Amino acid sequence: MAANPVSTPALQLVSEKPTMEGKIAELRVKRTTVTGGGGKKRIDKHHASGKLTARERVDQLVDRESFQEIGAFAKHRSTYFGMAEKDLPADGVVTGCASIDGRLVHLASQDFTVVGGAAGEAHCAKITEMMQLSLKTGSPFIFINDSGGARVQEGIDSLAGYASVFFNNTLLSGTVPQISIICGPCAGGAAYSPALTDFIIQTKQGRMFITGPSVIKQVTGEVVTSEELGGPAAQMNRSGVVHLIADEDAGALSLCRRLLSFLPSNNLEEAPKLPHNVAPESDPDLNQLVPVDPKIPYDVRSVISRTLDYQDFFEIQPGFAANVVIGFGRIQGRSVGIVANQPRVLAGVLDIDASDKVARFVRFCNAFNTPLITFVDTPGFLPGIEQEYGGIIRHGAKMLFAYSAATVPKITVVLRKAYGGAYIAMCSKKLGADRVVAWPTAEIAVMGAEGAAEIVFRHEIDEAEDKAFRRKELIERYRNTFANPYVSAGRRLVDDIIEPAETPKYLARALGAVISKREFRPPKKHGLIPL
Repeated sequence: MAANPVSTPALQLVSEKPTMEGKIAELRVKRTTVTGGGGKKRIDKHHASGKLTARERVDQLVDRESFQEIGAFAKHRSTYFGMAEKDLPADGVVTGCASIDGRLVHLASQDFTVVGGAAGEAHCAKITEMMQLSLKTGSPFIFINDSGGARVQEGIDSLAGYASVFFNNTLLSGTVPQISIICGPCAGGAAYSPALTDFIIQTKQGRMFITGPSVIKQVTGEVVTSEELGGPAAQMNRSGVVHLIADEDAGALSLCRRLLSFLPSNNLEEAPKLPHNVAPESDPDLNQLVPVDPKIPYDVRSVISRTLDYQDFFEIQPGFAANVVIGFGRIQGRSVGIVANQPRVLAGVLDIDASDKVARFVRFCNAFNTPLITFVDTPGFLPGIEQEYGGIIRHGAKMLFAYSAATVPKITVVLRKAYGGAYIAMCSKKLGADRVVAWPTAEIAVMGAEGAAEIVFRHEIDEAEDKAFRRKELIERYRNTFANPYVSAGRRLVDDIIEPAETPKYLARALGAVISKREFRPPKKHGLIPL
């Protein structure tokens, strides 16, 4: 008798009934595919170039086994140019939340092994979702960049995705810290997202620019390499875009962790206060660090470090506008922001770049409840046609605005020279400093004694028989009258004059006294800083 032709398929359907084991096996296969990036061949090539993969970077950055991926199975919906057949693991970006030193962060790490990390609609949507979660939870957002740019196959959808990222960068600004890490290419419009964040850390393999070398050569005829144009040295030392440089990925991730240790998770909190039970002490070495002669240079970082816990100073942007120094440290376990003139570079003058560097840092510290300590030793603003044409008035005004608008505790230490408008710009008493203390070497005046004497005593010098001797005599007279801290202290523009050795003790006590300050300003949408 012939078999029933319908019975065999029916039996097959029964035998292939889904099981939990089968579903789990399928999930494991799909997850392996997703987490495998662009495949072994591409990963090996990536490693050969000296770089970590997107997932390896996440693993090294966050606390062990704390990463929870979000959006692993995200998939693009583009059908143009053969995209319908392309399955891009995690759509080229790893996103999720984790902890760093036990504190929640949200992050995105672009995967160069998947179509060069090119960003499309779904790719950008994953990034913006992490940004929105950062906003909701009050946690820092970290974006590890390694991408060839916009995904050209997706056209306008890719551009719209980037626009959404930029918009969310702006929403997060001043609410939660944002840190960008540049571990590979970050070109074209993609470079504007890091520019909208608070800090940029770039590896020596990172490349960041708007227009590439080939386009520049085609349009202008200028020949430049990608390193000269967008390498970390160019973007730190010349443009001032980058804040920290690392040799390789691991170093950049370590810098990110260290930077976060000084920062609060959001604008409603303070940075973690570390245990510090050692009472502040005098430091006799400070009495010898700064030369009395205002013309002799020295490294202000030696002064800064000796006023901080464990002499631990974390400098930001050391290669840009080196005539000022900015960075983070701790006093009695509390995180503080440091601003200082650097006499060993351009005598510590303020110029266009220095003004921008300080103003931006001051505004960050103010947004995230970080007290400011300012060390002053400056002869003024840098003169010259180039500075005037470059807008030194506008740029210098940014410093005035930033310090004036800042409501965090502000303590100023006048070490030596404090002349003219630069004295005011470096957080003087009338610019809102809560405490101003001076060393006995401080010279606070409209200008240096030599220049002032030429103006005040011009006729007396011209009429003198021995002009050189009379000039020297009158310079000393002006210096004794004005170029010292006692006149300013008499006008209550300096709260105290102390021995340099007492500075660590003074700062610790002053900070403890003003840390709870409350300052109210006129209600308004926002001030108009002279950008």
